[in-house]
Amino acid sequence: NVNSSGMRFDPGARTALAFVTLRSDGEREFMFYRNPSADMLLHESELDLDLITKAKIFHYGSISLITDPCRSAHIAAVKAAKEAGAVLSYDPNLRLPLWPSVDSAREGILSIWETADVIKISEEEISFLTKGEDPYDDAVVGKLYHPNLKLLLVTEGSEGCRYYTNNFSGQVKGLKVDAVDTTGAG
Repeated sequence: NVNSSGMRFDPGARTALAFVTLRSDGEREFMFYRNPSADMLLHESELDLDLITKAKIFHYGSISLITDPCRSAHIAAVKAAKEAGAVLSYDPNLRLPLWPSVDSAREGILSIWETADVIKISEEEISFLTKGEDPYDDAVVGKLYHPNLKLLLVTEGSEGCRYYTNNFSGQVKGLKVDAVDTTGAG
């Protein structure tokens, strides 16, 4: 069963759509249908703060930071969850075509970076946020670590992932599978 009590319906806007196609090399391409979509029109007054403050883990991305009013609602939700003691988990989920510019994407993603307790990031996102630096260089990854961060996870596709904490770092090798589609696989 899925608890849908936090769902909101906007009679004047549709749900955003994401179309995912697989290229012959197995990589994905995304096309989005929004502007405006219901998620972009979420106001802070529509937040269910009771539900948010009961969360033990509050997971969020960056797409809701693109425009107001959703950006303000997103920031308020993160603040409420943090003040209530939730672990804040952030997946930037870089989708450049949704942002007005490359610079606004970088600025938006980093605007809430230091609020997170856990960050999951890809190699591509490291290169993007560090303006082209080597995502395999631990010193480069270290630039993205902030004092309040408990865990930084770097996904590496079929190779597994790297993890970083204040005290140690390491790597978990990927499992060999015959992937059909990696969409939604983190």
